[in-house]
Amino acid sequence: MKRTRWDHRLSVAGNARGLVGHAGAVLLRKCADQTGLTTELGAVFARLESSPLWDRGVVMVQLAVAIVLGATSMRQISVLAHQAEVFGDPPSDSTVRRALETAGGDPVLLGRVARARAKVRGRVWELIEATGAGFPWLVVAGKVLTGWVVIDIDATLITAHSDKQGASATFKRGFGFHPLAAWCANTHESLAMLLRTGSAGSNTVVDHLDVLAAAIAQIPAARRAKLLIRIDGAGATHDLLNRLQALNTTRRTVRFTVGWTITEVDEAAIAALPAAAWDVGLCQDGTLAGSAHAAELTGVNTRAAGWKVRLIVRRVRPSRRHQANLTALEKATGWKYSIIATNLGPRGMRGVSGSHQAQFIDVLHRSHACVEDRVRTNKAMGLRNLPSATWTVNVGWVLAANLAADIDAWTRLLGLYDDIDLGKAEPQTLRYCLWHLPARLVSHAGRRILKISVTWPWKSAFVTCWQRLCALPAPG
Repeated sequence: MKRTRWDHRLSVAGNARGLVGHAGAVLLRKCADQTGLTTELGAVFARLESSPLWDRGVVMVQLAVAIVLGATSMRQISVLAHQAEVFGDPPSDSTVRRALETAGGDPVLLGRVARARAKVRGRVWELIEATGAGFPWLVVAGKVLTGWVVIDIDATLITAHSDKQGASATFKRGFGFHPLAAWCANTHESLAMLLRTGSAGSNTVVDHLDVLAAAIAQIPAARRAKLLIRIDGAGATHDLLNRLQALNTTRRTVRFTVGWTITEVDEAAIAALPAAAWDVGLCQDGTLAGSAHAAELTGVNTRAAGWKVRLIVRRVRPSRRHQANLTALEKATGWKYSIIATNLGPRGMRGVSGSHQAQFIDVLHRSHACVEDRVRTNKAMGLRNLPSATWTVNVGWVLAANLAADIDAWTRLLGLYDDIDLGKAEPQTLRYCLWHLPARLVSHAGRRILKISVTWPWKSAFVTCWQRLCALPAPG
């Protein structure tokens, strides 16, 4: 068998110059600058009385870029130190900490940052609409939800491995934090996130109302005409559902689907359903799912009367992991049940045919499960662990992680929208293919050129993304 000694006469030296690791940072930073995010954040922080040496808008963007690259602590912003010839010297970790502490400790400043993000988002959505792919409308059960912006709200747990301010025991017997957040299902942007102690309740109404209001405020005004809000069972409270109903106006239609905790009253209503009431369920592509069924429960369930909602029940054959928690009814019938509360009436969603049917509402709510992808990817970009022992610094870090999620989403939607493999890739995949790409920085005729290896498999994607970002009109 022939063997090749690949290391024959090979040595390693650490004295090369002009090399740039993590060259994908230029794409992320270019996106932040070209969309106006860096400028808007700088303007917000510039209103502070102090006069810091660093533009704190730049500091927040640089930290967000580092988080996309994989940074998990303030100190790891030094990953950009070897790119000084590209970006200039990076801020120190103490500068980063001061910026985070300033942002996280001032609710008024956080409100200004939120308004700045909303302003930039409005511009970004116009740019996305102008791309070859257009705005990404959701497809559910084979139907395109044109004109509908979908907001998914969910809570998650962040484990704390040391004693940190605000960390406490969680409902899953862990220790850490229990933030509540909202994402845009269309664009995968992180719209709002409220850092909470670990003991915070799953269905705390005030927190849900705050996050809901913050999320809607992030949607460009021109896109608020048709909103769909999806929440799991934690959202099934009178105050929240009443608030969602009250959001409907002559100019705005707000529809919602919310999980519903099943009680004995609900089970009695389910048991009373005739066999003919059940319709075969749908898969996400619109094909029939023979192993699942959906039925209307509204007129049968007396509990729904006080809620002013419509109830849809779903049944599936229980899996092995469900066996230990089956109720007496589920054991007797051989089905596992779940209920959805919604305000989707006979007209359904405007412009979406058949969206009033129980099977469609069932699959519409089940696609809320994509929020778990957002939770997972956001944890891969800064939210797996909060780096500080101080609450205000961690609040600032959550903001930086949200900025990172937005910059990542915007770079994909504006520069990689037609790339099947990278446009919706996991963070680790993008780091492997683009963000951590090595390059060489050379100077020629007074210009700096970042050279990518001609043999790199994703070279074309990198260059195309850069060219598209450069071609974006400068923010006004």
